[in-house]
Parts: sequence; structure tokens; C-alpha cells
Amino acid sequence: MHDSYSSSRMLVRATALIALSFTSHLVHAVGPLNEQEASYLKENDVAMIKMMDAMSIAPSGDIDRDFAAMMIPHHQGAIDMARSELKYGKNEQLRRIAQEIVVEQQQEIVAMHVALGESLPAQPSSTAQANVISSTSSHHPISTDSMSMHMHDSAKAANKEDTP
Repeated sequence: MHDSYSSSRMLVRATALIALSFTSHLVHAVGPLNEQEASYLKENDVAMIKMMDAMSIAPSGDIDRDFAAMMIPHHQGAIDMARSELKYGKNEQLRRIAQEIVVEQQQEIVAMHVALGESLPAQPSSTAQANVISSTSSHHPISTDSMSMHMHDSAKAANKEDTP
């Protein structure tokens, strides 16, 4: 069983590296990138590798815990990629969607921890939230208070569902 897990983890990692290699070759085939696009692609590559690696878990025997253990890094990967869109993207609709992804995926991460009876992870610092917001302030700002409120409301709602 352990060999199966190790093989699976190596396959996931190899697949991610092949995808990144393909992206790199595609970039060279298309032509030179501007510095901003190169930075965006690099940040997304890092987010994808981190996400794929964290999603490769050893089965615990508890389906619910395994589900959350894979979905939490998946959601964090979406947050990381959305933040890259906010940092580099220009399309107003996609930037708004990226802002919503950050808030909604953070809420779902909190809800999964609560559903498992785990203590809540440290909330993103106001500085980290402000950095995301400042990169979008001239576009469609979401206040730090609004993001924190959404996360707090999500945790309260998840706790209510657990109460008989």
C-alpha cells in the first residue's frame, strides 16, 4: 500500500513537472515574453507545484479527513493563482472573479477545518490582505474589513451547522 502511495505521489509530481516543461517550451515557441507575463507564469508554476505536492496525501482511513486534506491545498492553490491575476491581470471581469475566488476559497478552507473540529488556521494578516487589495485598489476594491467579515461569517455559519 505504501508503495502505491509513493508511486502515485511521484506520478503527480512528474505530471506537474511535465506540464510546467510544456508551458516553458510553449513560451519559447511563441516568442519573448514581457517581464510581467514571465513573472505571472512563474508565480502560477510555483502555485501549481505547491498545490499538487500538498494534494498528494497518504490515505488516513478517514474519507472526510482525506477529502479535506486534498481540498484545502487545492483551494489555497486557487487563492494563490487568483492573487497572481489580481497582481498582473488587466481584464476587469476576471479581476473581480479573482477577488471573489480569494474570499470564497478562504471561507471554504475555514469551513472544512470547522467541519473536522479542527482549530482554525491563522487568518491571513491584515498586511497580506492589504497587499492583495492594494494591487486592485484602482480597479474593484474589496476592503480588508469586508474580506475578514466574510471569513468570520463563514466560520459562524459552519459552527451553526454543527450545533444540534
